[in-house]
Amino acid sequence: MSEASGGRSAQLKHTGLRPGWTTGACATAAATAAYTALLTGDFPDPVTITLPKGQTPAFALAVEELAEDGPGEAPGGPSGRRATAGVVKDAGDDPDVTHGALVRVTVRALPPGSGVVFKAGPGVGTVTRPGLPLDVGEPAINPVPRQMMRDHLAQVAARHRGGEADVELTVSVDHGEEIARSTWNPRLGILGGLSILGTTGIVVPYSCSAWIDSIRRGVDVARAAGRTHVAGCTGSTSEKTVVAEYGLPEDALLDMGDFAGAVLKYIRRHPVERLTICGGFAKLSKLAAGHLDLHSARSQVDKGFLAQLARQGGADEALAAEVAAANTGLAALQLCAAAGVALGDLVAATARDQALEVLRGAPVAVDVICIDRAGNVVGRSTVR
Repeated sequence: MSEASGGRSAQLKHTGLRPGWTTGACATAAATAAYTALLTGDFPDPVTITLPKGQTPAFALAVEELAEDGPGEAPGGPSGRRATAGVVKDAGDDPDVTHGALVRVTVRALPPGSGVVFKAGPGVGTVTRPGLPLDVGEPAINPVPRQMMRDHLAQVAARHRGGEADVELTVSVDHGEEIARSTWNPRLGILGGLSILGTTGIVVPYSCSAWIDSIRRGVDVARAAGRTHVAGCTGSTSEKTVVAEYGLPEDALLDMGDFAGAVLKYIRRHPVERLTICGGFAKLSKLAAGHLDLHSARSQVDKGFLAQLARQGGADEALAAEVAAANTGLAALQLCAAAGVALGDLVAATARDQALEVLRGAPVAVDVICIDRAGNVVGRSTVR
């Protein structure tokens, strides 16, 4: 990484690790190819999609099936046809349990005005508990991948039939139920398989040593550029939030991922005037509880700790018990918000205090911003 470059993209380049594609990106590519085949009879291979940040990767198809619905099956597309395309997920150099998984999407046409209807096929889970960004009973296909598929299918429909995309999409993952046993899905109440995930479409690979080294380089670059205010961000959504809040330039942004401790310990030795930490509410609740590694495999959201904070914010024992029993951190936050308890602010303030403890008196002022999955600020601390 050159002395003049910094920020998220430069950090990734410095690691030397190859990025990959999310299950959401793979499903979008498969859906695009299958719908194109349903309308034209031909599968585009490779199929190119546009990711939320403008990248245009091309995906080779591992499965191409165009068939008539059999006896007893629901009538599908024109003449009862259905189209299925499959893409093998490449997670790059990330140790992702879904690397190599085959993501399939089957498309059937629906009556005009139906829109895009999502269904969970074999290997894709179903939401059974509240607290996730999807309603109970919905396929575990997250909001950003759903929107990516809607957008791409709308483009296919406009190109080949001049109307809207009114289709049923059934997303499946070969051996997904077995793979999901190695994830936190069962504990979250996502049953029957994997979640279709991704906010950028790109899997950012994390090797602990390489990524921590890249954080250090990021701090060095920011200091060399004379930056007095830097931000440690857990991902691209939090990065957008701090840019909107403070107008920070790219070389003041540190992609800390799950490595909050690495940021704090290096800045303790190489101070800047101000550090903002920004990330998802649940992830930063781990920092508030004293965890410096925020990865789900190494630390979990402590709902008992959140209940304790809620009491400090005025929650009665009934609400505190509900928080302690909540399915997810988001569910706990929603319970408190409905009762007028500022749990997000309490988490942010406690996380700030934990960060100051790690800094051990280094001349660095700290503030913390908690966001939800959509990037809305749900908690913030003052600067100390």
